[in-house]
Amino acid sequence: MTTQERTYARASNQRAAQYVEIWLVAQPAEIAAMVQVASASGRLVYASAPRSMGGDDTRQRRYLRLRTT
Repeated sequence: MTTQERTYARASNQRAAQYVEIWLVAQPAEIAAMVQVASASGRLVYASAPRSMGGDDTRQRRYLRLRTT
């Protein structure tokens, strides 16, 4: 592995370690509360649109990307 490849791999790992990606599956009010807390703390980077779980399940799912630092 060349020096350039090692430097790129290290930088890539550091960028990846800055974020946590999670799927939330819960009631809409619970998800809204979690998103509000993440946003207020400055950790929220991205939140997907809410998606229905389908069928007679009233829960929703959302993808969140949060800063770790």
